[in-house]
Amino acid sequence: MTTPISERLDDLDEARDSGRRKMDWAIQHMPICGALREEFEAEQPFAGERIGMAMHVEAKTAVLAEILAIGGAEVAITGCNPLSTHDDVSAALDAVDGITSYAERGVDDEEYYEAIEAVIGHKPTITVDDGMDLVAAIHEDYPELIDTIIGGAEETTTGVHRLRAMDDDGELDYPVFAVNDTPMKRLFDNVHGTGESSLASIAMTTNLSWAGKTVVVSGYGDCGKGVAKKASGQNADVIVTEVEPRRALEAHMEGYEVKPMAEAAAEGDVFITTTGNRDVIVEEHFEAMQDGVLLANAGHFDVEVDLDALSDLAADTYEARDGVQTYEMADGRRLNVLAEGRLVNLATPIALGHPVEVMDQSFGVQAVCVRELVENGDDYEAGVHAVPDRLDKEVAEIKLDAEGVEFDSLTETQAEYMDSWQHGT
Repeated sequence: MTTPISERLDDLDEARDSGRRKMDWAIQHMPICGALREEFEAEQPFAGERIGMAMHVEAKTAVLAEILAIGGAEVAITGCNPLSTHDDVSAALDAVDGITSYAERGVDDEEYYEAIEAVIGHKPTITVDDGMDLVAAIHEDYPELIDTIIGGAEETTTGVHRLRAMDDDGELDYPVFAVNDTPMKRLFDNVHGTGESSLASIAMTTNLSWAGKTVVVSGYGDCGKGVAKKASGQNADVIVTEVEPRRALEAHMEGYEVKPMAEAAAEGDVFITTTGNRDVIVEEHFEAMQDGVLLANAGHFDVEVDLDALSDLAADTYEARDGVQTYEMADGRRLNVLAEGRLVNLATPIALGHPVEVMDQSFGVQAVCVRELVENGDDYEAGVHAVPDRLDKEVAEIKLDAEGVEFDSLTETQAEYMDSWQHGT
């Protein structure tokens, strides 16, 4: 039986103090969550609700969990990746009134899913997920809870893909907002957040420069675009691999080389996968790679780089640096895998995830989606739902106000013109 993190740490007071400092630093730079915190504290919109969360438990996520608790909810939280939890932040969260945290770094698969079940044991009325493991576990193992669940919100691309597949199969039995797909999340978090945090994490973990290296970016969705753009800005040469013809063409028109992975494998110094799919880099690619390459995954699950095949090829494996596992081939080539092939911007030992300001926007959207479920949950049928545009705009307006940025509004005449089909030449 999984117990809260506070029952598993030796230096609990020190951990809580450290985690609290990280949270306090984050909230200083999160004006959206700060404004919502004041609103929720005054209005208590979540009184009586139980919110189950499976997310990357670090400082920014902790701010989200805390503002939901301050708004009256009972919150139970665990990690959505075995290597992304900051134990001190988890301990600090567990000390907050109304929050129970089960998240701990470095758990094995059994312990990971036991913590998911511990969150479900609180019988959540709302779920907030990153990767859909919580939603999947409820549907597969605890369907009796579904009738009392108002709805949920999903943070990331992979989770939304899983939810849509579940919905297409007629298996999703409560409404879930696709937070990942709304502009205030997708255009900033996926592009700038993934690009900046992935490159920063790789650079800090390896102590290597980007300048002059050939970086192979697999996938040219929003995350891949961000990684490619930021790598190019660091004076790297960028090659993009894609399976979708329009995205491949877009990458070409943006000035990147576009090649099949079979060709790019022999040219790359650094490989970063962003596809959300499995087996992106496999045995034939490993066999073509140069000595010393770096292999990193910026997708949610650790299936993009075929580590089983790499292990079978290797004559020896060893830890070259903290967070870097070297696979040495029989011919002496060394292929270096970061963070065990897991989400590189959150799973390396020194990873901090996306910049604070970026996650303020994403978690602001999460927070208003939870509020929407409480206030208007009956309006949404089971299935995947787009975040209402008015909520996305609300978050944008809070951010602009905090930044002191003024912007125009439509006049009545302009609004009428835009809503009419009767204006011709």
